[in-house]
Amino acid sequence: MRHPPYLLLDVDGVLNPFPGPSGSLPPRHRPHRVTYRGEPGIPLWLRPEHGTWITALRSMGLVHPVWATSWEADADRAIGPRLGLAPMDHIDFGPDHPRTRHPNGYLWKRDTVAIWAERRPLAWIDDDFTPLDHTWAKDRADSGAPTLLIQPDPYQGLQREHIDAVRTWAIAVLHRENEERRTGDVPRPRTAAPVHPLAHTPRLHGSR
Repeated sequence: MRHPPYLLLDVDGVLNPFPGPSGSLPPRHRPHRVTYRGEPGIPLWLRPEHGTWITALRSMGLVHPVWATSWEADADRAIGPRLGLAPMDHIDFGPDHPRTRHPNGYLWKRDTVAIWAERRPLAWIDDDFTPLDHTWAKDRADSGAPTLLIQPDPYQGLQREHIDAVRTWAIAVLHRENEERRTGDVPRPRTAAPVHPLAHTPRLHGSR
């Protein structure tokens, strides 16, 4: 494999958790005010360790991080530097986002992501997947394109165990690709499920 797997990152509910019923937020997050779509002073809460974790995966050559969020380019300008992240690509979802999160029963981003990623392996962290998204991920993996979906609790956001799951999965994907190149095996349709037991699960239990 010339390139490591993609790591697609959402913002709201992942890096920027939603306030709980009482308005509380996880204690390790810090408040910021940023500009979003030209509007200054938008509040968000970020956890400094997130930048360290993502940078470590990237530095080891395990993943290629990409923003997959309605923040689009604003994520790299407003959020990345506050987490100490090097510049990252983003997926352009276009100006007309759906009014509902699941207009066809699955995450509104998915069709764009599927076209953008083509057959490249990808790990995707988002808080808003539905069962149809997990079925899509399993089908994609079964057809030979390793795919890992991780769904944090939106009130807690990204956790260390999510990053550990991505790391384990990416190491296995890269190892398998290296073995196929070394032996000259022709890639066959297969499932990524044995790579890590958390692949395609609706939610990583214990993240709340």
